[in-house]
Parts: sequence; structure tokens; C-alpha cells
Amino acid sequence: MTSSGGDVARRGAAAARKPWLVVFWLIFICSYAGNQFTPLLLLYKQVQNYSTTVVNEFLGIYVFGLAPALLLAGSLSDRHGRKPLMYAGTVAAILASVSLAFSEYGTTGIFVGRWFAGATVGIAMAVGNSWLKELSEGPYDLAADPQAGARRASLAFTLGSAVGALVAGLIAQFSSMGEWLPFVIHVVVTLPFLVILRSVPETSTTGGTQGPLWNQLKIPAAGHKRFTHVVLVASPWLLGGAAIAYGYLPVLLSDASGDWGLGYATLLTVLTLVVAALVQPFAKRLDSPDSARGLVACLAVTVVGFSLVVVAVARDSLVLGVVAAVVVGVAIGFGLVSSLLEVQRIAEPEDLAGLTGVFYAVSYCGFLVPAILSSLSQWVPVTVLLSVLVALAVLTTFVLLANYRKHLPTGR
Repeated sequence: MTSSGGDVARRGAAAARKPWLVVFWLIFICSYAGNQFTPLLLLYKQVQNYSTTVVNEFLGIYVFGLAPALLLAGSLSDRHGRKPLMYAGTVAAILASVSLAFSEYGTTGIFVGRWFAGATVGIAMAVGNSWLKELSEGPYDLAADPQAGARRASLAFTLGSAVGALVAGLIAQFSSMGEWLPFVIHVVVTLPFLVILRSVPETSTTGGTQGPLWNQLKIPAAGHKRFTHVVLVASPWLLGGAAIAYGYLPVLLSDASGDWGLGYATLLTVLTLVVAALVQPFAKRLDSPDSARGLVACLAVTVVGFSLVVVAVARDSLVLGVVAAVVVGVAIGFGLVSSLLEVQRIAEPEDLAGLTGVFYAVSYCGFLVPAILSSLSQWVPVTVLLSVLVALAVLTTFVLLANYRKHLPTGR
């Protein structure tokens, strides 16, 4: 047996002992696939000379892969099993990187790659998170605490997103291979999981197709008042914070960063996501089924982070931009763990993946914020628009406080 085959065999044996580890790394590599493109935006503008409009289209096509996957994959896996959908997500991750590796030959590869990247992240979030939760409890992991599934899923997502951006950004900043090498590396890392995935036990027990397709897509728990009035109120701010911290802020500070703009964008991306991962043990302690203090803390810290963004832009300060990214990372870590724990308490086993998909679909609406602000900045100064965003975050915090008191019980 070759050393490569031996590695796959050893990983397969580890999966038999701790199957949740395989799904953790699957979510990691899918998130890696989705975020490795983010720090390369300046590369496509400066090296390949694409216009701002075309680059924004590269970003936008991601949503057309992401949204259907979030809304469909979870419900389908609740009926047909987690494993088939995660196989599809892993293949989509490989196809995304293969397509993007040929980006220097035209826009088609980028558009196709970004669509597949959106699909793989959507499947990982909706299906992978639910599968990881189910494998983080008996009989698969008797030592795990009740919060382990949400904590592990959130950690895999944030670390994968951070590492994908870090690898791609560093290669692009310090070499001439940034247009293809990051994607080749990702393919090499991902391929073994097509074999390892076979060893993971199926956890969906709802038993095959039941009725027409429309019935498969219904998610009864999505109407739960705790979900609609508490979780969904906070969710757009989670990834909206990410979009501002490492999507929009590097653009606003591009004059200050100069030739190091790509490296600075990479720094903000990685820093935000690593901090989000590091604070998750503290987020676990904040969570409580008898209050919404984890989500309230998320929004309160978001207000502070956005306020720092306003000051950083007003002063054209790279240092304050870094501080703002750290604070927003804390908010994201608090919010992701608390939201996923809420979802897992609310959902029935047969619609856990579907409800997780709805949560992430609404959360990803936050990525539209930079595009909206950029459009409005033609008429209103950016600092004013960002200040309005701070005010809206404060208002949302008070709305959340009022709502959770009305819909206190997390139970069904």
C-alpha cells in the first residue's frame, strides 16, 4: 500500500472511532472552498483587469449556488440521509476549485467555480452541521456535552473559512501563482474525503421519500415563534458583520494599505474568523435556554465593532481596522454558537437540517450589506451610512430583548 493509501486507511480507522471528526473536516474543507476566493478580489482587478462591476458579479453568483443549497439540501437530507448530500457537497467543493484554477482563461471558470463554491457551503451548513450534531451525541460520542455539536460545527466553519483565505491570500501576495495554486492545493486536500466519507454512519432515521417533493421541503419548525422572533432577528448581523469587517473595510482602507492591500484584506479575513473560533468556548457559557443573552451579547459587541469601523474609515487607520475586525470576530463567534444551539433545541429530528438551512440562508443576507452601502455611497458619505448601520444594530438589540421575553420557551 502506498503512503497515500495508508493515510486514507488511518483516517478511515479514526472515523470508525470518532465519526464526528470526519464530518468536522468535511465542513472545514467546504468552508475553505467557499472563502478562498475572498482575498483574491484585488488580484482579479489588478492582474486580470476586470472591472468593479464584473468582480461584484463574481461575488453575486455565489449566492445563486448558496441559497438553493441551503434551502433544499437540508430538507432532502432529512428525508434521504446525510451521507448522499455530503457526497454531493464534497464533489461540489472539488469542482469549485477545479473551475477557479482555470480562471486566467476567462470569466466562465470563475462564474462556474463561484456557483459550485456557493453550493458546497450551502450543503455543508445545512447538512453537515446537522450530521455533526447527531454524531456528537449517543451512541456515537458518549463523552460529548449537549452543546458539542453546535460548537464543533461553528468551529469547523470559521476555521475552514479562515484557512482558505489565509492560504490563497499569502500565495497571491508573495508569488505569481495566486490565480491557480490555492485551488490545486484545495483539490489535493479534499479528494481523500471521497473515500473516508464511506466510513461515517448514517444518522437520518426518517426513512426515505415521503409524499411529493413539496412535502419534503416543508419545515414546520421554521414557524416556531422563538425561531422567527429571536433567532432570525439576530441572524443577518452575524455574516453582515463578516461582510463589513473583511469584505468592505479593506476596500474602504485601500488607499492606506497601498501595495499591501491584498495582504491587509487577508489579515482582516483571517483575524476576524480566527477570533470568532477562539471565543466559541466562552459563547457556550453565555448560552441559556431561558434567555437570549448569547445573541444579545453578539449584537452588543457588533455595535462596538461597527462603531470602530466608522472611526477607522474616518481616520483612514489600518490599526483601527484591525481592532474593529477583532471585535466583530468576537460578535460572530458568540452569534454562531448561540444561534446553532437555539436551532438545535427548536427543531424536531426530521427538520433539523432544513431549519439549519433556513437560518444560514437568512444569515447570508448580511453579505448584501456592502453592496447596498456601496450603491448608496454615491449620494451619502460612507461614514454616515456606517453610522446608520450602528444605529440599526442598537435598535435590533432592543427588539431582540423585547422579543425573547415574549417567546421565552425554547421548547416546542
